[in-house]
Amino acid sequence: MALAAGRGVLGTALTTGAVAAGQLSIGWSNDLVDRGRDADAGRTDKPLAGREVSAGRVAGATRWAVVCCVLLSAACGPAAATVHLVAVAAGWAYNLRLKATAWSWLPYAVAFALLPAFVTLAPPGGRWPAPAVLGAGALLGVSAHFANVLPDLAADRAAGVRGLPQRLGRRVSATAAVLAATAAALLLAPGWPTLAVTAPPALTVLLAPPRSRAPFLAVIAAAAVALAVLLFGRGPGL
Repeated sequence: MALAAGRGVLGTALTTGAVAAGQLSIGWSNDLVDRGRDADAGRTDKPLAGREVSAGRVAGATRWAVVCCVLLSAACGPAAATVHLVAVAAGWAYNLRLKATAWSWLPYAVAFALLPAFVTLAPPGGRWPAPAVLGAGALLGVSAHFANVLPDLAADRAAGVRGLPQRLGRRVSATAAVLAATAAALLLAPGWPTLAVTAPPALTVLLAPPRSRAPFLAVIAAAAVALAVLLFGRGPGL
């Protein structure tokens, strides 16, 4: 996306590094906050819960990720940096508080919507993406949130995490993930071909077994389709 927006090799590297550092800070801080719950739930896939790495080491890495995120974002210009840091702050807000409330979907919507803006605001004379792009990003974020928590609904409820998907239940959450991802794709390219392409990921979300990570991977696939539609359909202007 950064290349299509005219960022060039250096600009694309800065954009990629900033996003990577921001995502690492969000992911590592999430594991730090949840390490007790993850251990109680038997999450052996989590290194902190499995005591494969110390909390101090992860905390140190998280601090460095934040520093790198701020510096690399600033190198992309003040407008782009502000937008990206707001997106990263939304991820942290989810980790620290909002994940256990009915507003758990909001940080995902904000962060996913702002990522395209981070790209398009960085070049000289940068501007905001089209409203359809912002809306599609927000919908993909909501879809990712619902799909991501599906395997852990029971454990989350037992631990007292009552985000919106935990309140709505598996069937409603899976349906919401499908509808949001489909609506995102249709915003970018209305029509039956879009529905045909999004059908396999939708069926994966609806039919996957309770503990499967397939729904989240399906939403990633849907996001890839949406990105392809965005780049090939709208061109460098996004």
